[in-house]
Amino acid sequence: MIAFVAGSTGYAGRVDASPWDGRVLTQTLSLVRPDLIFALLGTTASRARRARATTGADEGYDAVDYGLTMLLYHAAVLSGCRPRFVYLSAIGVRESGGNAYLRARARVERELREGSLPWTVARPSFITGPDRDEPRPAERIAAEIADGALALAGMLGARRLRDRYRSTTNVVLADALVRLALDPAMAGKVVESEDLRAGA
Repeated sequence: MIAFVAGSTGYAGRVDASPWDGRVLTQTLSLVRPDLIFALLGTTASRARRARATTGADEGYDAVDYGLTMLLYHAAVLSGCRPRFVYLSAIGVRESGGNAYLRARARVERELREGSLPWTVARPSFITGPDRDEPRPAERIAAEIADGALALAGMLGARRLRDRYRSTTNVVLADALVRLALDPAMAGKVVESEDLRAGA
């Protein structure tokens, strides 16, 4: 976890290696008292399958994307401080339908809206970039195909569709998340993919 605290010269980040335990996280956040929490948690279907096969653990979307995010959120609430909770969601979230990834993120969004902390939600499309922590060849190929089709759609007049769904690099996304977090006007806002690239 990285907690961000305002100081006289701006924001400073502090890396913390507390275990994913609600009581421990609450205690840590009570001590650190961050102004911002970036919830950037997520897993992949292949990682969840590997965990099930090797350890029997449930590390799917409900356990990680939803479960750990909400564990962090509730620890922040119980800590007594009121940090802005900046959540990395995804384009096209909805609680109904067959996509477990989008359903998990839609549940988080709903609980943020109903909760007590200030929040900001970012909904990028595909995230690309050469230095991501985990190679995701299927996602990279899908992004390249989608970007090609969207470029053609844009040339044929569907610029809004192109801008909404084209991929975003990890660097552009990181810059956007920081920009949104530092802007008080973005509290309680959902920011779609095309607006995440607005400052790039």
